[in-house]
Amino acid sequence: MFCSNTPHPERWLKPTPAGLYCLPGDFYIDPLRAVPRAIVTHGHSDHARPGHDHVLATPETLAIMRTRMGAERAGATQQALAYGETLQINDVNIKLVPAGHVLGSAQIVLDHAGSRAVVSGDYKRQPDPTCAPFEPVRCDVFVTEATFGLPVFRHPDPAKEIEKLLRSHALFPDRTHVIGAYSLGKSQRLIAMLRQQGFDAPIYLHGAHANLCALYESLGVPLGDLRPATVAQKTQMKGAMVLAPPSAVGERWGRRLEDPVVAQASGWMRVRQRAKASGIELPLIISDHADWDDLLATIAEVQAPEIWVTHGAEEALIRACALRQIRARALSLVGYGEEDGA
Repeated sequence: MFCSNTPHPERWLKPTPAGLYCLPGDFYIDPLRAVPRAIVTHGHSDHARPGHDHVLATPETLAIMRTRMGAERAGATQQALAYGETLQINDVNIKLVPAGHVLGSAQIVLDHAGSRAVVSGDYKRQPDPTCAPFEPVRCDVFVTEATFGLPVFRHPDPAKEIEKLLRSHALFPDRTHVIGAYSLGKSQRLIAMLRQQGFDAPIYLHGAHANLCALYESLGVPLGDLRPATVAQKTQMKGAMVLAPPSAVGERWGRRLEDPVVAQASGWMRVRQRAKASGIELPLIISDHADWDDLLATIAEVQAPEIWVTHGAEEALIRACALRQIRARALSLVGYGEEDGA
């Protein structure tokens, strides 16, 4: 409950067409258009947009933004804030804590006049060797995503999905396994999990993946022997693992490979019709977003009396909160995608 002299976060944190706006701090969180001051939760292109005057983010997110869009478009001025450090802007204290989504991803912890709001950005609770794990923070209002906010979405153990991929590779040693995975976060996570399970052979990369994999390694995430698929001969990749954007896997680029086993790593692979319609022979249910159970577990952990849902299956999560005597509402922010497809 809020004291009479403590302003409820709804009085100072407002959804706008440009994104979530903090009035006393005069900044936006993951703004959808160019603004004077932006705090960016992570580097996916639906959250990290070009052209802001001033950008605050973790050092890793800033490096990702510069790699993806160029230094001149990643913010006229860029300010790094490491996890756990506190910065005051006007009357708002700001802290970034890990979100567990991709390298550098952060929740935004905002303290103002005795009340606290936490903006999750995109997050997951499953293990990921390429980024810091999610840290729950107690708050008065928790702003959560709900990409997989339906009870049908219960992600399996990602290590078991990697085992499934390795079994297929062992069963069909002469077939090229081409795996659709987004260029930021998912591809690096897949590579790291394959290495954890002892796969030390070269992994070939579509050109869209190369720069970000190199950046991850420069930031201390080892990925092993990676080679460009674009210049390799088809015979060189016979029996190999090849990573490419999902859009390229089903195109001529992917089909030209040696008798390919077409796979895709995504939480949406839980929907069999979606996998079948996309021509996916080996669906891998590996997501960088929280599933239904983890959304509810997180809401319980942060102990917020009020939940704001930003995007995804808003109604189901709001209903689940109501059954738990937790106030919840949809922010209905438009412009955020399910994942980054660049």
